[in-house]
Amino acid sequence: MLSRRLIRVKVMQVIYSLLAQGNMNQKDAENVLYHSIEKSQDLYYLMLQLPGAIRHVAAKKIEIGKGKIRPTAEERNPNMKFVTNRLIAQIEENEELNKYIEKTGNTWAADDTVIKTIFSKMQHSDLYKKYMDAALSDFQADKDFIVKFMSKELPLMSFFFAAVELKNVYWNDESEFMISMAIKTLKEFDGENGATVALAPMFKDSEDEEFTKTLLRKSVAERDNTLELIKKFSKNWDSERVAALDIILIQMAIAEMTSMVSIPIKVTLNEYIEISKFYSTDKSHSYINGLLEKIVRQLVEDGRINEAQLF
Repeated sequence: MLSRRLIRVKVMQVIYSLLAQGNMNQKDAENVLYHSIEKSQDLYYLMLQLPGAIRHVAAKKIEIGKGKIRPTAEERNPNMKFVTNRLIAQIEENEELNKYIEKTGNTWAADDTVIKTIFSKMQHSDLYKKYMDAALSDFQADKDFIVKFMSKELPLMSFFFAAVELKNVYWNDESEFMISMAIKTLKEFDGENGATVALAPMFKDSEDEEFTKTLLRKSVAERDNTLELIKKFSKNWDSERVAALDIILIQMAIAEMTSMVSIPIKVTLNEYIEISKFYSTDKSHSYINGLLEKIVRQLVEDGRINEAQLF
């Protein structure tokens, strides 16, 4: 399920955290990493439940309106299109999702205020108004509305992302990716197969799981050797002045280049440079790029990477 970039980021975060604690035990590192990945899976399941949580708020609002002593004409005869959305009904029938909820109890039930705010903003959107007023009412129309809301409207709600990050420290910077993964799954529903639609596994495939293990293990095991390489090609080396994340990213890049021959060197370099732009200092990407170019040449000379990997 996780992209290779997100896997790299998680490995980086785990190494950084354990170094800060003065603990680089490989077993502990793997336990922390897999726990972090499991938390990402939890967020994915929550994103799948989000349309249903919003529908629940909408249905409750309708019920309250009907129960008023003097309901308005709209409250007496509400538009039920959203609360009877066929895709949401399909999601709520999904066997795998229901087993997850039964096992973990992880839902949006404790986040009523956040869900109400999302529904309020949804109601005021042009997308919602067009959907509710449209004469066409079938599964595809219901599905199109939910997918468009989650891809176009939800990402604009900064308060939602802030609330998600407050729920769990592992969910920093992951919400948008997990929304995209939930959307990808929702597109698999066709109106009849809701109960049996397969949800995304923790890893896309065995290759990604092996990539994750190898990247972490090699980065930890080769730490001292890669520090020597960094020192060799860094002028006026002073570890105290180099950003800790830069050192970790360089170590990870070296581990990846020397242990995963199927990944082109250019891809590896680009990935870690892009990660540094987001997570480290303004000058980090230039420093990492320049240093890794020198290290790559040395690794080719030493026979630790194949020159064919450069292309």
